[in-house]
Amino acid sequence: MSSGIRLLSTDFDGTLVAHGSDPVLDLGCMEYIEKLQENGVIWAINTGRSVDLLESGLTDFEFPIHPDFILTSERDVFRPSSNGGNWEPYGDWNERVAREHAELFHSAKSVLAEVVDFVNQKTKARLLYHTAGLEGLVAESEEELDRVTKFIDQAREKQPKFHYQRNTVYLRFCHADYHKGTALAELSRLLEIPREEIFAAGDHHNDISMLDGRFAQYPACPANAIPEVKEAVSSAGGYVASKAYGAGLHEALLHFAES
Repeated sequence: MSSGIRLLSTDFDGTLVAHGSDPVLDLGCMEYIEKLQENGVIWAINTGRSVDLLESGLTDFEFPIHPDFILTSERDVFRPSSNGGNWEPYGDWNERVAREHAELFHSAKSVLAEVVDFVNQKTKARLLYHTAGLEGLVAESEEELDRVTKFIDQAREKQPKFHYQRNTVYLRFCHADYHKGTALAELSRLLEIPREEIFAAGDHHNDISMLDGRFAQYPACPANAIPEVKEAVSSAGGYVASKAYGAGLHEALLHFAES
């Protein structure tokens, strides 16, 4: 690419994958990313999905190509496994992230309790639990989730590191310092690829942290992105595509390749 892009960080659902559309994947986009990989460009999928859910998504949607790295749960960094499995943690980042989240949730118990009470008493949202405890929630609508996030924003004033990531009707509780942007920054540090050689694309709230210009010189979004994402991309001097989903991602990659 003439722009000097060496690392791609792309969201999965709503950016690469067009749910409810036929085809789900844009063939032109897949072929272009494959060509970039052949020319030495590194491709990372940066997603809110867990490793297992991403693996099943790659299989279910019959991806013809596979990423070089995956950034999962909006925080963790994985590289291809050297001992038989598919993926392994890259460095000690994932351990540090898990430790800081555990410490935060312990110190923010009162805030979390307030949020749980609000959700149970004032909404129809469903709380989501994982092996480590309460992980997040799913609302009945984005309007309901707007009400929940407004309450959390007030409750977290006394514990500002307690935060959340949201995507459509889903919300995950998290540490304010860890998100898609910082996961991308850690991968770029490990690979020794500077911000000036990074492209990032996404469509929803949880993608904004990698699209606001701090961690990627070339931010982009497809036409189906929410207004807040389009605003962040535009403000960072990025590219808002006229086409949706993978076709929009392809359009953005071509734009930067030719600029």
